Amino acid sequence: MVTPIRLISGFLTVGVWTMASRILGFVRDILIAAWLGTGPVAEAFLIAFALPNMFRRFFAEGAFNMAFVPMFSKKVEAGDGAKAFAQDAFTAMIFILGAFTALAMIAMPALVYAMASGFAGDARFELTVAFGRVAFPYIFFISLAALLSGVLNATGRFVAAAAAPVLLNVIFIAVLLGAIVVPAAPVETYPGVPYETLHVGSILVWAVPVAGIAQLALVWIAAARAGFRLVPRRPRMTPELKRLAIIAAPAALAGGVVQINLLVGRQVASFFDGAIAWLSYADRLYQLPLGVVGIAIGVVLLPELSRRLQADDTEGGRDALSRAAEVSLVLSVPAAVGLGVVPTALIAALFERGAFGPTDTSATALATAIYGLGLPAFVLQKVLQPLFFAREDTRRPFYYALVALVVNALVAIGLAPFIGYIAAAVGTTLAGWAMLALLWVGSRDMGPAAQFDARFKARLWRIVAAALLMGVVTWGVQRGVIGWMDTSGGTFAALFAIMSAALASYAIAGFLFGAFRKSDLAEAFRRQR
Repeated sequence: MVTPIRLISGFLTVGVWTMASRILGFVRDILIAAWLGTGPVAEAFLIAFALPNMFRRFFAEGAFNMAFVPMFSKKVEAGDGAKAFAQDAFTAMIFILGAFTALAMIAMPALVYAMASGFAGDARFELTVAFGRVAFPYIFFISLAALLSGVLNATGRFVAAAAAPVLLNVIFIAVLLGAIVVPAAPVETYPGVPYETLHVGSILVWAVPVAGIAQLALVWIAAARAGFRLVPRRPRMTPELKRLAIIAAPAALAGGVVQINLLVGRQVASFFDGAIAWLSYADRLYQLPLGVVGIAIGVVLLPELSRRLQADDTEGGRDALSRAAEVSLVLSVPAAVGLGVVPTALIAALFERGAFGPTDTSATALATAIYGLGLPAFVLQKVLQPLFFAREDTRRPFYYALVALVVNALVAIGLAPFIGYIAAAVGTTLAGWAMLALLWVGSRDMGPAAQFDARFKARLWRIVAAALLMGVVTWGVQRGVIGWMDTSGGTFAALFAIMSAALASYAIAGFLFGAFRKSDLAEAFRRQR
């Protein structure tokens, strides 16, 4: 059986828009690195922006939506009360998030200390608290946008939800360019913090809540046009919401554990000057393939599996799972090899300018290579997790996340005195592989729909072999053009040569080894027609 056209087209839609968002995100980060570097303003802004995003994943994608989407999808499939259920959930989130946002802004010093206790005692702490209070309301708007995105995705409308993150980066870039044009006032508000970078950071942080409002407006309009015009009303506790809360609670705990993993890494990094920024820029680089592949498949696969389980379509569910995993590995394995082989060239070309120097490049490149080793695990988690959430099983992922948390904490904290900030990246990567192993073992009792088919198993080793051959070719080309990187404009020329060789060698090796075929996508669409 071939992948349903809805799964393929949905994946492509989400993937293309996510790619656009990630590319614009790189432009954004290039500007931030050039103007803020890895100094106190950069670290304060990155922590302040990370705070609402951490709780956003806890409340929205990590917990609420993972419980909401399967329930909503089944109601859509059955034609029974989908809009009323979405309306009740939307109203509940408004009241919960409003109260939580207000409390968090009051308790911002405690939140900053929990995120980066290494900042205590210097100007970074007070600056992060000030930035955090401006940025935190973003969680209110983006969490509501995530719920509306779940409504759109469950009804097969992926464009608006996938395009919304692009708005964030467009607004950031516009504000950064505007901040550069507007002259800075020479006022030393925080001792030791250059007023030029403080000026840019102070303007940039206001872009965060503005972007949240824009994203919410976009998906709300799209949902209204799709027949789901959700507006605030008096909250009520219905049997469906009670069931949603029961299912979401373990997922919320699991999401909290995942965020604690990130918290451990930031805590370790906060005790090393510049490390918060190094890890953040490295994270951005490996998040490109993770976002394009893993998140795209997770967004599309969860409602797809939910619908097939509702229809008792075991064969279709197995096919959807296998093709999603296959696409994940075809794209993530070579990306992991590339990040491990040429991280310095990538970081130098993207970030090394202005306040971001060669020392920052070396430190960020090392973190990038280590994160890259965990990329296939992070992506495949997005494929396996829907198996549990589509069955409304959120307890076992929570237990698995607890084990991953212990692995991360032991490695990151235990190795930090010996290898410094990079222990945070090592802990994240090992925890990612531990989580994947537990998800895979846990899915073995779910029947044929949770088993990979023969085609996937046959292509797995071919994908790995093609990616390794690409790595050898890429390393050789890098050695040949390394001298270009010392010349004006040579960094981009070297990176272009390296990337061209990587793409060409992987494509050729993939076709020769049978890792993929040109006819795969065309056949999927033709068979469905």
